[in-house]
Amino acid sequence: MRRVRQVAAILLLAITVSSVLTQTPALAQTPTADPLAIPDPVAVALDPGTTAFLAIDLLQSNCAPSPSCVAALPAVATGLSAARAANSLVVYSVHPGSDNEILPDVAPMPDDPIFVALPGDKFFNSNLDDILKQAGVTTLVITGTSSNSGVLYTAAAANRRGYTVVVVEDGIAGASDLGTSVALWQLLHGPGGNTQNLPLLPRAVTITRSDLLSYS
Repeated sequence: MRRVRQVAAILLLAITVSSVLTQTPALAQTPTADPLAIPDPVAVALDPGTTAFLAIDLLQSNCAPSPSCVAALPAVATGLSAARAANSLVVYSVHPGSDNEILPDVAPMPDDPIFVALPGDKFFNSNLDDILKQAGVTTLVITGTSSNSGVLYTAAAANRRGYTVVVVEDGIAGASDLGTSVALWQLLHGPGGNTQNLPLLPRAVTITRSDLLSYS
């Protein structure tokens, strides 16, 4: 995925028109930072005793039919393996109802907590916060689908509750690349505000990649 993405065509057009109308010839040649740029993923070293790895709604019913979600499964599996090797907590969310079979590529282990939550914020009307607090978790690693719903709103809700959040860029998926790009931009500009993507900024979101996760 390109490092520089556009949040929306309308917003980009508005910024471009405004720039053309207001800049002088001298300023026109001065390079400026792209306000829509998303920084590259950064390496993070996690404390296994205070970190939980969350897999959101990677289900037969919603992920298997989505090529982008299927493409994210190897990265999620890599993250799961690293978390389990470090004896870090692994947690799964599923939808209510009968269509909640987790895909075998990222299957839970017998002792992994699985909780039921509605689409969107996975803290809402669920026991996710209780699971994390009982385990002494302060950092939440998020993967899953969809990027601009469950991932985005759960990350924001976690920040509001005081958690430091890490989102695994290659381990999330949405209905479109644009939706995921918008979500990544919003994640870094949301609660806590980590626009430079500094590693493990407290009570904010850090964007990483599955091969940049480590536990120590």
